[in-house]
Amino acid sequence: MHPKLLTATVRNSLVQASTGHESLLDEIARQGARRMLIEALQLESADYVAQARGLRDEAGLALVVRNGKAKPRQVTVGCGTLEVEAPRVRDRRVGSRFTSAILPPYLRRSPKVETLLPILYLKGLSTSDFQSALVGLLGEEATAGLSPSVIVSLKRVWEREHADWKTRAITERFAYVFADGIHLSIRLGEDKRMCLLVLIGVAENGEKKLLAVEAGFRESADSWKTIMNSLTNRGLQAPVLAVGDGALGFWAALRECAGWRGTREQRCWVHKIANVLNDLPKRLQPTAKKKLHEIMRSATLADAVQEKRNFVHEFHAKYPKAVEKLEKDWKELTAFFSLPALHWMSLRTTNIIESTFATLRLRTNVTKGAGSLKAAESMAFKLLQDAEKSWNKIRGFKEIENVLKGVAYADGVMLPDAASDRQSEVPAA
Repeated sequence: MHPKLLTATVRNSLVQASTGHESLLDEIARQGARRMLIEALQLESADYVAQARGLRDEAGLALVVRNGKAKPRQVTVGCGTLEVEAPRVRDRRVGSRFTSAILPPYLRRSPKVETLLPILYLKGLSTSDFQSALVGLLGEEATAGLSPSVIVSLKRVWEREHADWKTRAITERFAYVFADGIHLSIRLGEDKRMCLLVLIGVAENGEKKLLAVEAGFRESADSWKTIMNSLTNRGLQAPVLAVGDGALGFWAALRECAGWRGTREQRCWVHKIANVLNDLPKRLQPTAKKKLHEIMRSATLADAVQEKRNFVHEFHAKYPKAVEKLEKDWKELTAFFSLPALHWMSLRTTNIIESTFATLRLRTNVTKGAGSLKAAESMAFKLLQDAEKSWNKIRGFKEIENVLKGVAYADGVMLPDAASDRQSEVPAA
């Protein structure tokens, strides 16, 4: 609704309705959202009735008819809290009942609002601070549906959900996994060396899925081993490749866990480049970063080796530590060359984890971090679980079948012998 289209009467009513810190624009957005929601609910119920229009009982009466409106209820959405009267439908067919997919029964807040709560908590807000923070985002009325007691109840529910999720059976095959440790400051006395250990996998259908998010001690090998053994015991088969930062205790755990034998190692290039640049003066960092990207994006392993030689020749004499860091784990840095080229962009970094937690890494002395480790763990679980819905499939996901079968690739291309073997598996017409 554009303000110029408002009649004087409507505009005056909106101005009167917008009080305190709320602006006319906020109220227009809220009223517009309410009208759109009501219209969508009416269309949904009308479509349900129309599909059963010809159905009659023995007396010739329609089996599915409109039945007025439900009692008004408050629903909190992104632009504030709306009062809605949802249309009702009477369905007299045995075993049938109309349920709105847009506004399910008892829904009091949109999923996006619930997603906001874990983010605010991980940013350092305490339960008592939520109301004042949400007033600015959603308006005064939002506090009625999101009181401290409601927040506490939601946190308990999420903790139970996380506990149940950690015991689920794993039936899918995963070709790749991404590992990282996320350090979040904790207020309430826990060991400051604790962090959240996160594993995300790429399933056989190309979808990226959360596999683990648990508290660990300094990203230690023992902490990772506990997680990895748990995943194995619940059915996870050894992935083909694991991607992570070179500093993780994850790699030591990987080599010790029997259920993960055969999983190849790929170091994260984003972490590696940052480490190398730390040992170069700032004036040289832009040039060095460009050269490091050229190594990472080489078309073949031979090209990458040549680009590395060029880098060594230019920087070794004056900055040997930077060169040593680049050469360290070179085999693990270039493992992706033995996998399909379409997967390279995804396999070179742990960006999927980094980007999800990017806004949560910076802590301040004012907030001092999340309240407790257990709460932070469940909140991170909810944040990742919601983010999972928007993760795209890996590029070239049809190649994953070959990867899981152990088909050989060189410089991103399937080897001729492997292609011949694949052809021989196809039954004759």
